[in-house]
Amino acid sequence: MALRIDDISINTILGQGSAITGNIKINGFVRIDGDIDGNLETDGNIIIGENARIRGNIKAKSVIVGGIVLGNIEAAQSIKVLSASAVVGDIISHKVQVEQDAIIHGHFISIKDEQKFSKISDEYLQAVAIKQKVSL
Repeated sequence: MALRIDDISINTILGQGSAITGNIKINGFVRIDGDIDGNLETDGNIIIGENARIRGNIKAKSVIVGGIVLGNIEAAQSIKVLSASAVVGDIISHKVQVEQDAIIHGHFISIKDEQKFSKISDEYLQAVAIKQKVSL
């Protein structure tokens, strides 16, 4: 597998004190140190800094959480939740690492086998979507 240039250099930065309202779809590596009120999606990696606050769902190749996320996180490769950070939502990834003193309130789906992971995560996401439509 070839290493993309996007894998090692940050393409997009939302600096501390900045805020965005609305859904964001970005290509490449993203670092968030500000606030987002909306969903964030990228085909690359995301680093959420210790001062960042995100209220929305996150979808990426891998995610490192250092701040607060109020929403679900789905990452194809891995999710790492650093100490003194918080995730209030579900976590779906092949590999999940949680450091001491991190706060997580939600469900985990973490399965190494690709076929089992795809099947179970698809079933879970479909159940969540149905539940959301029913509660409207």
